Amino acid sequence: MDESSIMLWSVLFSGIGIGYFIYGKKQEAPIPLFTGLALVVFPYFMPNLSLLLLVGLALIALPYFIQS
Repeated sequence: MDESSIMLWSVLFSGIGIGYFIYGKKQEAPIPLFTGLALVVFPYFMPNLSLLLLVGLALIALPYFIQS
């Protein structure tokens, strides 16, 4: 159960990351660009589901708090 949940959340965070990356590239905005890149890469390094959710939600919220 836990491994399938990690996989599902990883795909979701990576999909959102691709959206942030494309937006940052088109708008030439570094914060969404690097946040999108981080959202695509970070699930590979998360050992458990709770840490994955915590870091993923923090990265999704980051561009709203840091304006470029």
